[in-house]
Amino acid sequence: MTVGPFRENCYLLRDVSGAAVLIDPGDESARIGRMVRAAGVTIEAIWLTHAHLDHIGAIAAIKRDWDVPVLLHPDDLTLYRRAPQQAAFYGLEFEQPPEPDRQLAHGDELSVGSLRFIVRHTPGHSPGHVVFVSDRLMIGGDLLFAGSIGRTDLPFSNPEAMEASLAMVAALDPAIAVYPGHGPPTTIGAELATNPYLTDLHHVR
Repeated sequence: MTVGPFRENCYLLRDVSGAAVLIDPGDESARIGRMVRAAGVTIEAIWLTHAHLDHIGAIAAIKRDWDVPVLLHPDDLTLYRRAPQQAAFYGLEFEQPPEPDRQLAHGDELSVGSLRFIVRHTPGHSPGHVVFVSDRLMIGGDLLFAGSIGRTDLPFSNPEAMEASLAMVAALDPAIAVYPGHGPPTTIGAELATNPYLTDLHHVR
């Protein structure tokens, strides 16, 4: 579901058992809540790729309906705690979410029912940015978009770290589908072939 003024993609990830997680609930908590209820699933957690305000803005309201743990990489805690200042810069109202319940780390394995995902720390857009990778898909946050990449001119961004993170995901199976934080889905292979930020990367499988 695409939400908010930044047109951010919030994902509801479920397996056949009805187990589910919300990823990056950035805004419009009422719409997200209706999506969850319509799907008839049991929300087990909120996973965050990073802590920019457009990816965390609905957490406070959602936690009032589903008191589930919030998972975030600790390197983004500063951004998480400064989200009201981020929002004020854009003239937006913002409700500070509760502190995260669990820290994510590179190599963590997360499960949604029978589905398994590996956490990969991919700093650059933000210090604690992560992606969630399975054998078929990647929930990519603001690392890689169709034809572009996440911004590296924001506070706490790091262009050199972004280049290393892009090289990491460029080494993934080209068939892996990419579900980004903004814009349409794509694949690793399509971006290797056409994305100017990836076409010059040399990677080793």
